[in-house]
Amino acid sequence: MSEDDRRLDHIRYAPTDGLTWNPNDPTYWDEEALKKEIDRAFELCHGCRMCFKYCQSFPTLFEAVDAADGDVRRLDPAVVDRVIDECFQCKLCYTQCPYTEAEGHEFRLDFPRLMLRAKAVRRRRRRAPLRDRMLADPDRLGRIGTRTAALANFGNRFRPQRVLMEKLAGIHRDKLLPDFASRTFEAWFRGRSRGCEEIGDGPHRVVLFETCFVNYNRPQIGQAAVDVLLHNDCTVACPRLECCGMPALDGGDIDLARRKAERNVRALESWVARGYLVVVINPTCSLTMRQEYPELLDDPQRPALRNAASAVAAAVRDIGEYLAELRREGAFREDFRSTPGGAVAYHAPCHLRAQGIGFRGRDLLRRIPGVRPKLTAECCGHDGTWAMKTEYFEMARRNGEKAFEGMRAAEAEVWATDCPLAALQFEQFCGRRALHPIEILARAYRPDGFATPIESESAPGRDEEPA
Repeated sequence: MSEDDRRLDHIRYAPTDGLTWNPNDPTYWDEEALKKEIDRAFELCHGCRMCFKYCQSFPTLFEAVDAADGDVRRLDPAVVDRVIDECFQCKLCYTQCPYTEAEGHEFRLDFPRLMLRAKAVRRRRRRAPLRDRMLADPDRLGRIGTRTAALANFGNRFRPQRVLMEKLAGIHRDKLLPDFASRTFEAWFRGRSRGCEEIGDGPHRVVLFETCFVNYNRPQIGQAAVDVLLHNDCTVACPRLECCGMPALDGGDIDLARRKAERNVRALESWVARGYLVVVINPTCSLTMRQEYPELLDDPQRPALRNAASAVAAAVRDIGEYLAELRREGAFREDFRSTPGGAVAYHAPCHLRAQGIGFRGRDLLRRIPGVRPKLTAECCGHDGTWAMKTEYFEMARRNGEKAFEGMRAAEAEVWATDCPLAALQFEQFCGRRALHPIEILARAYRPDGFATPIESESAPGRDEEPA
């Protein structure tokens, strides 16, 4: 095509006939249809450039298009692959983009989901590396790791093994990996409930989606969640659930993600039909269940499953969001008996912000007498399994610098974040262990939770509404 022809055949910003986010639609897998949408998105983003600061994908894209005289169709396929791989699904570009369906714009741009689709199509064309296949299924890793927790945790810190892991699996030798628990959250709950699927008899009925990370690595967060929910007169159900499927999606494994989604929807649909809400600890999981499940399971041949997925998605609440709803109803208990007092450094994770539900974990911490949360709303750089990968470990650290600086600047003894992986990132690069807000609430309900007891119900700032 000549230069004159290229100018005449300009790329239009309106959606092409290749636009779909539904992997049950044959168009999703059509490479020509995908290319139309990639070209359109790259053209739009190159002309806008609002998202230059969020991840490496955009600087890589802009530099490559500039070098191609502004024609996205001339990009080398290797460069396109690099743009796809450098998107780590923080979703911040979507929350800021003026051209999205959420903003009611006709262009219906969704850069992160387009990159997920590109990974899926590419994976069908060529086999994924061992590392991506391993990381796509945290349940499998978790089952193995918790059975031999002491040995697995030793291996994750034994330098020769980490060097070998880097060479064979592409997991960076310096990446701090989470410990496996010797007793899963699921086992703890079955012990506490004496083998039943639910506990408590309060009027507020919830299913706790503890997430795979909490189940296998940080069961104490789930235990704190159960304590807080029971304290607030909830009936808490914990049926057997699986990973939400986001790691599989991020690795392009749509089939595995769909299987995870279907199993979880099947396990949850009867509870939802009885009026239970699905309370989720990790924002990544609540985002996946709300946004991806209705698409993953939107199969015209299975309308009942499609309807169940939509019903489950509508019932999903982030745990802070749910407790804030109880508070608006006058049902959130504020009988705190101890307090960390003073400043608490609070980090708002990307996937919490992407849901547009506010910073409810922070707002609930404000209800503890004497607590002054100091907000940091910056990406920590961990982003699922991305920070574990050898080629992205240093990028992840650089991406998290603003978050690290913001948390340090709070000069707080207690750090908090709703994302357990962000907590891992802070532990590695700041040397500080961040608690989930639900852990802080659970401790504040106990007289021995923090060193400072609460002497009066009318502590200063108790009745102030959050900004």
